Amino acid sequence: MEINDNDKEINSAWHVHEDGTVHAHHGHTHTQTKAVLNRLSRAIGHLSAVKRMVEQNRDCSDVLIQLSAVNSAIKNVSKIILQDHIEHCLVEAVKENDQEAIDKLKEAIDKFVK
Repeated sequence: MEINDNDKEINSAWHVHEDGTVHAHHGHTHTQTKAVLNRLSRAIGHLSAVKRMVEQNRDCSDVLIQLSAVNSAIKNVSKIILQDHIEHCLVEAVKENDQEAIDKLKEAIDKFVK
């Protein structure tokens, strides 16, 4: 498959490897989208509860417990996204020898674990 420079500018999702092969980034479906959205909704609900608790001058211990639930929900979403990324995006990147995608994952993990 060939694309010209104009196509590259219009569709930045294309990636051209050194050997001339072309593929589209994230041209697949993430299998955990529904689970991620459900967990994000749960985390948003917990965070809204924290906001209400602060507005109501609730006990700090109760607020901290609720914040712990928010942190846990976010960590669980992150685990699902990372697992899905490894099982699909990274597997595809390795098959296509896409070092850029592998480097981006390393960078994301470095930022995530800080």
